[in-house]
Amino acid sequence: MRFTRALSAAVVLLGLAAAPAAADSSPSASPSQDGYAPTTAGTSFRTATEFEQGQVATANGAAGDYLYWSFPADAEQRPTVKATVKLPETHAAQTWRVDVYDGLRRRQACQWGAQARTADAGTSSVELACVLRTVRAWTEPWANDPLPGTYYVRLTAVNVPTSDLGVPVSTEVRVDSKDIGGAAAVDGSLAEPLVPGIAVTSGADQGDEDEKGAVLSAIEPEDGWSSGWWSDRWVWSGIGAVLAALAGIGGYALTRGSGRPSRVPPGV
Repeated sequence: MRFTRALSAAVVLLGLAAAPAAADSSPSASPSQDGYAPTTAGTSFRTATEFEQGQVATANGAAGDYLYWSFPADAEQRPTVKATVKLPETHAAQTWRVDVYDGLRRRQACQWGAQARTADAGTSSVELACVLRTVRAWTEPWANDPLPGTYYVRLTAVNVPTSDLGVPVSTEVRVDSKDIGGAAAVDGSLAEPLVPGIAVTSGADQGDEDEKGAVLSAIEPEDGWSSGWWSDRWVWSGIGAVLAALAGIGGYALTRGSGRPSRVPPGV
């Protein structure tokens, strides 16, 4: 009976411990829409317009332009970039493409999604999507894994007919992330996230305030950059250790018998 009660208590503790871990695996909430949503786009990596995940960034441009935005992505997130291009009533066939680059300006491959689409003549709009791989807290120098920091979105039309160069278009870009949790955790983390100007910030401890003002990026996740060591896998590891200990105690209780044997000879 004591073993049964202990096992029941362990099941209750398992449910309580698993609750926050399950919550961590759900899609991350979008930031408040009350904040400023940009209405312009940059023309290069250095002038990329910053926006937060969950916001809808809009911009007017022309076919043939390169439009750039940037957003923050932290470890254990899987960002999904969606872009919509609204075209004029009269235009020739156009192929639009969205590309995503990390903080080192390395192009990141899409796991799935319509990264490039052709809008036939007369089509009013075209929608693009790119689901990135899960951002890792640390990786080998030779790998091309996505790392925490700033990510750049580039939207442009490729092979635009000469007759359509300069045709006005309007665009919308939105980024949302799913929190993968401990399933994507690794043993290690970057010293600093890959954001523009982070080296200036790190080296400005003994400098003046003017040097600190040279930082190029001011965006970061709502809860700040993660340290990279904590994840819900620690919870599951603890649960596994508790269950293993209970299994050992239960096995001992079942096999130890009724106690010491009687010293009275049988038949006496």
